[in-house]
Amino acid sequence: MTEARMGSGQMFDNIADRYDRLNRIISMGVDQSWRRKTVAALQVTDGARVLDLATGTGDLAIQIAETHPECKVVGVDPSVNMLKVGRAKLDAAQLGRRVTLLEGDAQSLPFDAGSFDSACIAFGIRNVPDRERGLREMARVVRPGGRVCVLELSEPKRGLLSPFARFHIRQVVPRLGAWLSGSKEYRYLQESIAAFPEPEEFAAMMERAGLKMVSLERLTFGVCCLYIAESQGGGAAA
Repeated sequence: MTEARMGSGQMFDNIADRYDRLNRIISMGVDQSWRRKTVAALQVTDGARVLDLATGTGDLAIQIAETHPECKVVGVDPSVNMLKVGRAKLDAAQLGRRVTLLEGDAQSLPFDAGSFDSACIAFGIRNVPDRERGLREMARVVRPGGRVCVLELSEPKRGLLSPFARFHIRQVVPRLGAWLSGSKEYRYLQESIAAFPEPEEFAAMMERAGLKMVSLERLTFGVCCLYIAESQGGGAAA
């Protein structure tokens, strides 16, 4: 059996059963408030159809569905085990009729152009091998004018508390993750955050992918960024 590529669906298969608990501990519970901001930014209306990429165990998809009882959500993720955990959570929340979780690749979505009213991806764009292709796919499947939101961790470079935030990301996250899970995946988390483009650079990538930037919000001293954009009805990924 080959070793899982860092950031792949197989890697997340290995930590699916403890993913939610570890994230709450490592983020000190702040990740849930970040997701609430993302849900608000999507501007979901009654009857809307929302796409949640890198849905994982379904946290954001569930929050969208609970906040907007008249909408339907489709979650897509490459990890079979993460989706299995997510479907159990949907059953417990009795949301199985309004939230559908599918195995899939953000770089090649099996949906028609303009088939969603909005789309989001939380803590997942880092793991997409061709990020711009994934963004182009989001622009393609969301109707023109529909919101596309990206929530992603960042390593803050400025601000009074940025040294403490960087210390948490570089030292606390991988050590605490390894201690709690006995795996090396959380070292990858730190490394992938450090390697992610600067916020302005990533926002420019979103523009190149056929998205019109609305705003860039730095959250919790800059350790997380919420990128809010609108689809311009882009074509298939180049």
